[in-house]
Amino acid sequence: MYDDARGRRQTAGTFATEKEAVAAWHAAEAEIAKGGLGDRRRGRQTFQTYVEKKWLPHQVLEATTRQDYTYKINKHLMGFFGPMRMCDILPEHVREWITEMQRKGASAATIQKCKRGILNSIFTTALNDQVISQHPSRGVRIPPVPKKPKKAITAKQFDGLYRALPDADSRLLVETIIESGLRWGEVAELRVKDLDFATRVLTVSRTVVELNPQFHPTQGRFLVKPYPKGKEYRRFKLSPQIVRKLKAHAVTRGLGEGDLFFTYLPVDQPKPRKLRPVPVPGAHGMTTANERGKSYDHGSLTAYTTGKCRCEYCKEAYRLYRGQRRATGKDNPRSPRVRQSDGHIPADWFRKQIWTPACKTAGLDHVTPHHLRHAHASWLLAGGADLQVVKERLGHASIATTEQHLHTLPNADETALAALEKIRGPQINEAPETSELDALKAENERLRAAFADVALALRPESRPHLSTA
Repeated sequence: MYDDARGRRQTAGTFATEKEAVAAWHAAEAEIAKGGLGDRRRGRQTFQTYVEKKWLPHQVLEATTRQDYTYKINKHLMGFFGPMRMCDILPEHVREWITEMQRKGASAATIQKCKRGILNSIFTTALNDQVISQHPSRGVRIPPVPKKPKKAITAKQFDGLYRALPDADSRLLVETIIESGLRWGEVAELRVKDLDFATRVLTVSRTVVELNPQFHPTQGRFLVKPYPKGKEYRRFKLSPQIVRKLKAHAVTRGLGEGDLFFTYLPVDQPKPRKLRPVPVPGAHGMTTANERGKSYDHGSLTAYTTGKCRCEYCKEAYRLYRGQRRATGKDNPRSPRVRQSDGHIPADWFRKQIWTPACKTAGLDHVTPHHLRHAHASWLLAGGADLQVVKERLGHASIATTEQHLHTLPNADETALAALEKIRGPQINEAPETSELDALKAENERLRAAFADVALALRPESRPHLSTA
């Protein structure tokens, strides 16, 4: 036996003689004294044990990051690395995992997030904790991830989207994003006290994130962080017209200094009933024979329950049957699902109920509320705003991120094309294209042939009746 670094009594193993046992605990305590591996058994714990009991519980992570890492570890890593001992994991195993992920159809971006963000962090911590003696994922290459250009909608597209929004509150929310460039979590947490109506200065000092209750400190749904992304406050001015609208909105709603500008107030709207087929038993044929060789009439209750047919006629017959039972009080209808909210707008509710229908009406595909932030940056830069000013308004950590919004609008290259036209214009106008020359030559040859035919027809020998006269 020996005492580890925390004074806990540990075993160095079982030996045949007392001399070997004494040498073993002397060696173990000597390793601790010089800062070496105090307990070599630590490397024999499995990847799953280390991650679930040591790494995840004690790693300093944002709540959203912890939630995302937990989902990705369980989905992409545990199945491969989970049963392996930490000391047995080698770089070749990491390369095998990458090949396995590609075989399953995982994207290069997913592989990059799992390897660089999670695996590297796990193995770096294990190396620092002296659980392993080498870093298995260091130097292992991953598939390249193409860098996609930023997407920004035009002012005309935004106008169409704005008109398609269903109510004044959603229009004001969307216009606030396009006027300020706020992230969704920042605009969802925007409160009256954050905007100085006199100076039109907006202070961004908080953001809200939506979590699974098991990752929330108090098992709630929304967590307000006392700092925005980048952990740095920012202040900037808004236009007079959006400030007037926000002030009028606050006065109309009777909002106090600490109240949210935009709150979750779901309206129970009846869903439009879709046309359903009429379930007339015997009028739609018979179902496919079941394992006992029996068939039933489509549109009958027996076909749904015993025949297990799920065609539209059989489902409608069962729906009507259940509706009749509920109408007579025999079955209790399921209570509608209620979203947990403390007043903050759920992002997926806004996307499904407000944003997506408006985008369909406006004819916009694959556009998210975050694209309004991109449009804000692109419009400022296209209008001549200073790059550093735009960086500070958006809260970017690097100016290189802001530069990605340059030339994202469809007409961004018009000045370059105009410059090219200015230089090449005279030469282009003076020399016709090859296809035009060929057309002119063909037309010239056709005219010459026509003139030759006319001249041949006018010769006297070609008109014998005239020569005889």
